[in-house]
Amino acid sequence: MSIDFDVLGIGNALMDILVPVEDAFLSEHGLDKGSMALIDNDRVRVLGKAFNSSSEAPREIAGGSAGNTVVGIAKMGVSAAYLAKIGQDGVGTRLAEGYREAGLHFSSTPSTTGTPSGQCLIAVTPDGQRTMSTCLGTNTEFGLEDINEEEIKRAGTIYLEGYLFDDESAKAGFVKAAEIAQANDRNVALTLSDSFCVGRHRASFAHLVDHHVNILFANEDEMMALAEANDLDTAIKAFAREGLTLCVTRSEKGSLIIDSGTRYEIPAAPVEKVVDTTGAGDQYAAGVLAGRAKGLSWDKAGYLGSLAAAEVISHFGARPEKRVELPE
Repeated sequence: MSIDFDVLGIGNALMDILVPVEDAFLSEHGLDKGSMALIDNDRVRVLGKAFNSSSEAPREIAGGSAGNTVVGIAKMGVSAAYLAKIGQDGVGTRLAEGYREAGLHFSSTPSTTGTPSGQCLIAVTPDGQRTMSTCLGTNTEFGLEDINEEEIKRAGTIYLEGYLFDDESAKAGFVKAAEIAQANDRNVALTLSDSFCVGRHRASFAHLVDHHVNILFANEDEMMALAEANDLDTAIKAFAREGLTLCVTRSEKGSLIIDSGTRYEIPAAPVEKVVDTTGAGDQYAAGVLAGRAKGLSWDKAGYLGSLAAAEVISHFGARPEKRVELPE
């Protein structure tokens, strides 16, 4: 079967609602700076009211971690698609419209259970740190029936979001998607998403990486959590093997890419001012995967990832505002 999508993402469908706030806002509403907390619908209503009373109007963007990555890929002129679970509500309708308007192929069928679509309320402080309060909504229903076999066969690479891994049904869906991709000689990429998520499911993640993944994205903390190691080099050695490419981000220190025994040290791209760190890792992955789809070497694809991360942290929101290219 021919490849129609260079990358197909599978992850949470979340309406990102961003608002700039002062640090006092976090204290007032019991928010732990820089964290991601899961909340229920009652908490969404309370925080939503507080967001709306902020001095600046909230900004609404169809997001989710893997969703932001594949949008970034599409912005670089690479074909991309997305699989995710939305509800039959206004938020779900706007999510589907938002993904399609951003250039994605999105054909997921809305849930019929009445569960509301997912939302992520993101408070951004003046230092660029984001504090996220996430209501997963219909994303908790994602399972085997949401894996579109024909679309996976049409993708050169599938990109799996670790945040979606919290439910057993989603784990089964990931394995099914990976098996379909492997059977059709496609790439399987995974982002670990969050060190606490890795801590909850370390054995399952390790099994997925060992048996189904050939491109792994992680930051330093996530990589060490996966390997149960106290330093990054030990963690890398635990998983470095033929057939698995490790892409490890290190904030201002750039990133490391380890492929078939070759280690590339990728510098961070310069940023005049950090405005909002939301989506830096997502856009790094977008740059790497888009670069590989364009035929770039791992080191050049890695630097495209650095440029994409630098672009997104220079403004509010987790999506790129301009196309990112390697300099001539």
